[in-house]
Amino acid sequence: MTDADFQKVSQSDNLLYGPRKLLLCGFAADIQAKFIKLLDMIGLSPLPLVWVTEYQAGMTVGELVQLEDSTGTGVSSELPRAIIMSGITQNELHILMAGCRKSGMQQLLWATLTPTSETWSIQNLLNELAAEHRAMQERKQP
Repeated sequence: MTDADFQKVSQSDNLLYGPRKLLLCGFAADIQAKFIKLLDMIGLSPLPLVWVTEYQAGMTVGELVQLEDSTGTGVSSELPRAIIMSGITQNELHILMAGCRKSGMQQLLWATLTPTSETWSIQNLLNELAAEHRAMQERKQP
């Protein structure tokens, strides 16, 4: 990915690309219920969720987003902590990000599904997101 691929998400009811679903990486089994409770508290429940594990690291993001709701529930993930959003509104994206921030949740990598990213393996996407995050942190350093 390059900076040219990054697009700021506005406040609107426009839907993001793809089916309505969240791909959740790097969540321990005992944290999953807390995340679901957070979704309920911020008004985003029910929202289809797929809990992605390191065993699925070679699958494409497009394949993962097609999995059934609740796939991976109860299985801890050692992947980097990330949320990949698909088919939600731009307003819902902002609500989710603010809710996670206010909850004190550990830092996350964030992405939205795109026609390009759906062809990548989840591991490649997570690697790119981590590299982008590091680059942004370095730019913030004085």
